[in-house]
Amino acid sequence: MAGVRALVLHDFGELRIEERRTPAPGPGEVLIRICATGICGSDVHGYTGENGRRVPGQVMGHEAVGRVAGLGPRTEALGLSVGEPVTFNPVVLPAEQAAVFAGREQHCPDKTVIGVVPEIPAAFADYLVVPGSNVVALPQSMPIAYGALIEPLAVALHAVRRVLTPTVDRVLVVGGGPIGQSIVLALGVEGVDQVVVSEVDPARRMLLQRLGASVIDPTAGPIADAIASAGGPFEVVIDAVGVTASVRDALAAATLGGRICLVGMGSPALELPGFKISTEERTIIGSFTYSAQDFRDAAEFAASSDPRLAHLISRHVEPEEADATFRALGAGDVTAGKVLVWFDGRPDEAVSTPSSIAGSRS
Repeated sequence: MAGVRALVLHDFGELRIEERRTPAPGPGEVLIRICATGICGSDVHGYTGENGRRVPGQVMGHEAVGRVAGLGPRTEALGLSVGEPVTFNPVVLPAEQAAVFAGREQHCPDKTVIGVVPEIPAAFADYLVVPGSNVVALPQSMPIAYGALIEPLAVALHAVRRVLTPTVDRVLVVGGGPIGQSIVLALGVEGVDQVVVSEVDPARRMLLQRLGASVIDPTAGPIADAIASAGGPFEVVIDAVGVTASVRDALAAATLGGRICLVGMGSPALELPGFKISTEERTIIGSFTYSAQDFRDAAEFAASSDPRLAHLISRHVEPEEADATFRALGAGDVTAGKVLVWFDGRPDEAVSTPSSIAGSRS
């Protein structure tokens, strides 16, 4: 194959397209021709240099979908074929630790996250090599773009499972960006049909309503008034923003003894109102990435082609437009949903007709 494109973080605030050699899959590895990769908030913070988790010279990207382009030796047992649509779980464990951390892969201290570690060229590129054990096959019938939503859906599903109990039937989500939107769908999968989202942006509030959530505007007045109008405090609150102000709102919206799941990573350090936690016996639960089962379950949901998934994608851009898109997002452009960088083929046409999920609590 000829040289292929890769979006390289040349410096903070600058992505450049570079031509690189097509990678070759080794034993147990799969070569994926990337169709589309979603821009995660962590990628934007990596682009600006805010989060300290990306470095100049690396190729980012971990929310991706593509097709099998090549199979390395010893991949026969995977049952994959060239041309088959796939995604990949970015959380990679050393083979010798896979059994020890089965079911809680995110806890492995020696895990590698593709798209975060600089030494592995990741998914903002035409081609990517990943371990075959991390590849998840997708049905041909599914709109291919939905495969780029699986990773954030897995994040959302894991967060919901971290905090939800079988008796909870109403949940508040603080923040209605792409992760908050995915949490709305994940709550439906887990059987919660009363979801309220606090979101400042009017376009995102409209999108969330199309997903079936009720919305409140936290800037319209005291948060206590908004919570009262939404039916009163919540036993479970999920913070999909992760800054001091959002955590304070989450604590203010929770019942005494309530649980707050912190999945947003907007700030590496937070200032917490300690008495709201200790004297009112609230619990803050952290959530990061997902287990392998969470990822497979998210892929199964995406494979259902639920029409609401189309609402999560706001626009597609070409690789040549990526630098300008990242720059705008880093400067505060609030696109309602997910932006996909499209590398191969064309986006699918998808009908945006809301529907409901019949789900049961696991």
